[in-house]
Amino acid sequence: MTDPRHTFDLRGHEAAEETFRAALASGRLHHAWLISGPAGIGKATLAFRLARILLNGEDPASAAARRITAGTHGDLLEISRAVDEKKGRLRGEITAADVRPVQSFLHHTATEGGWRVVIVDGAEYLNRFAANALLKILEEPPPKAILLLTTASPGRLLPTIRSRCRALALSPLPDADMRVLVPDVSEDVLARSHGSPGRALFLAQDRDGAIAAFVAEILAGKTLTADMLPLIDRIARETEGFALLCDLLGEGLADRARSAARRGDLPVADSSARQCSDLDTLRRQTDGFNLDKAQAIRQAVELAAGT
Repeated sequence: MTDPRHTFDLRGHEAAEETFRAALASGRLHHAWLISGPAGIGKATLAFRLARILLNGEDPASAAARRITAGTHGDLLEISRAVDEKKGRLRGEITAADVRPVQSFLHHTATEGGWRVVIVDGAEYLNRFAANALLKILEEPPPKAILLLTTASPGRLLPTIRSRCRALALSPLPDADMRVLVPDVSEDVLARSHGSPGRALFLAQDRDGAIAAFVAEILAGKTLTADMLPLIDRIARETEGFALLCDLLGEGLADRARSAARRGDLPVADSSARQCSDLDTLRRQTDGFNLDKAQAIRQAVELAAGT
């Protein structure tokens, strides 16, 4: 998939785009929009699409479009998790220092005399101080300024931030669009991607299906044994191995919780939901503190087994 900043062909989210265009045409464009949906579904791509609409950058050949693509447009500011140079990966949060430039950016005159646009990509990663700093901006927005927030977990945002944004929830992409955007993935991966191109590419990294098969064994009740250790070490060494295992295991536990709730088995539903929450905490702590992934995988197996 192409970087959202470089993408002009938006697929599957035409209704969301039309909602924004209609609000703009009405002259009553809300100052903040919360674009939500599963990871990899195209939230950032839509945000840049909306920015192009406001900044006259829809034509790829235009000067405005070239500046947006290059990251040099004076009226567009993107805030997201920065790269931790020591660890060589994205930091676990967006800090107040990351958000601080927004205030001065929005209170300067637009360089091209029109809108000023701020994209906050991954708003669920705002830490407490960053969230409060952004909230102050949302409470007193300057004229001709738009904030576009994307999030895969709107429930993790402050209610006061959500209440000051107009919601724009994205739906899963239809199969026809998925096959155009991710033509090389298998039918099995496509079926498990839930209409998210990014998720399809993420799942496709389990090239031989070893991680999915391992997770299926865990969910079927297999406990940690010595013969699992070589595979665990292999998964830990792979770039996205730990993330893939946690994603698939979390999805399986969530499915178990929903199924149990539907049939009225509340003890199993509660237990599975608790395991989901504990797994999410384990994943965030492992990534945030750069902990040993092989050990974390062993903990995830024991957690899913209830041991």
